[in-house]
Amino acid sequence: MSQLTFGHIDPSDLSLFTDRYELTMMEGYYESGHTQRATFSVYFRRLPADRGYALASGLEQVIAAVEAIEFDADAIAFLADQGFGDDFLSFLESFEFTGEIRALPEGTPVFPNEPLLEVTAPLPEAQLLETLVLNQVGYQTLVATKAARMADVVRRHGDGQDLVDFGSRRAHGADAGLKAARAAYVGGFDGTSNVLAGERFGLPTYGTMAHSWVQSFESERASFEAFADVCGDDAVYLIDTYDTVDGAERAVAVTDDRDVRLGGVRLDSGDLVELSKAVHEIVGDADIVVSSGVDEYFLRDFFDDDGVASAFGPGTALTTSKDAPDSGVVYKLTAVERDETFEPSMKLSPGKVTYPGRKELYRVERDGSYAHDVLGRHDESLAGEPQLETIYEDGSLVYDPPSLSSIRDRTQREVERLPERCRRVREPEPYEVRISDGLETLRRETERDIREREG
Repeated sequence: MSQLTFGHIDPSDLSLFTDRYELTMMEGYYESGHTQRATFSVYFRRLPADRGYALASGLEQVIAAVEAIEFDADAIAFLADQGFGDDFLSFLESFEFTGEIRALPEGTPVFPNEPLLEVTAPLPEAQLLETLVLNQVGYQTLVATKAARMADVVRRHGDGQDLVDFGSRRAHGADAGLKAARAAYVGGFDGTSNVLAGERFGLPTYGTMAHSWVQSFESERASFEAFADVCGDDAVYLIDTYDTVDGAERAVAVTDDRDVRLGGVRLDSGDLVELSKAVHEIVGDADIVVSSGVDEYFLRDFFDDDGVASAFGPGTALTTSKDAPDSGVVYKLTAVERDETFEPSMKLSPGKVTYPGRKELYRVERDGSYAHDVLGRHDESLAGEPQLETIYEDGSLVYDPPSLSSIRDRTQREVERLPERCRRVREPEPYEVRISDGLETLRRETERDIREREG
């Protein structure tokens, strides 16, 4: 089994990484004896803007969280101060997950109403996981999707350019920066500038220099000479502190004088297409790294306009998913056990209607590409390949998370099987998700029963 790594937060804190109302409901479930099993589903109601698909990510952190959750003495003392009762706190002291989790493997495309993950467990256990699951799956899925779109543009329009996460400094906190680096790799990036992410997740790390290095010396040439002496053939010079073309010429001159290879140059401002062409004429086969304002829209235009680059360093747009910063994933109850039978449940709120019951998702392939999906009841056998895998069974982990490189390879295979119309950078067409006859019948019957019962 691969090492499970949650990330920046100390695992001992995970039991309290929840919303107050989750614990309030848990206490209510416990005190009233309302602890039967229930199923909660995690899914998109709709995809973010310009997204023809989303890419499942964050499952490994969900597993790591479930494995680590424990209400230690400090947590119990804090909750006692918050007013929770002694009986409930005694229950929490022996808390452990005893349920089932089924999920899409990381790197799998997902569409509206399809479960990224389903939790079936006693109500208090399933309720506790809501905040953690949405936090981990929602954010990493956003970033992985953004990364996958960039990687797809490079594969289809570029020439094998590397993509490196440069966004830690713009991420909304240290934990987000680490998770973004991981999710970007899942989506198809080649590495990260963040050293802790490299250590924590085994990611390749990359780096060049900053403008401060250049500015701290008496001249740009002197800064390049010092950098060449330290880094030799591996040096990549940031050449736009003063004048980009002059900077390129100085980098060539300095490496010639020092008798070292010009590893590469980085462009971080200006008209990057035209400057990349001019710099290419000067530096020849040396790498050109472009790192300002890079996202999938920039990349498409850069290639369309014949820009020249060896690598790109997306930052802000990646780690904040700038054009679509809210995943909108939800965690909704879809079934409750009554008399040893799971009774379907659903919301009828305007615009927020859910499909009831436990589910299975089937993906239908035709001529090497995905044709459509079918969302059905868990007990239906339908055409296509089942997508959900069992992660936990009776509280025991039964899934061996694959390596990140394996997930990254899966992402590329899966995205390339999607119809071209779903992969467009702008205004993609929806992928077809069919609702099985069985699930549609269940939806109608459940809605009718609720309306009759509630009057």
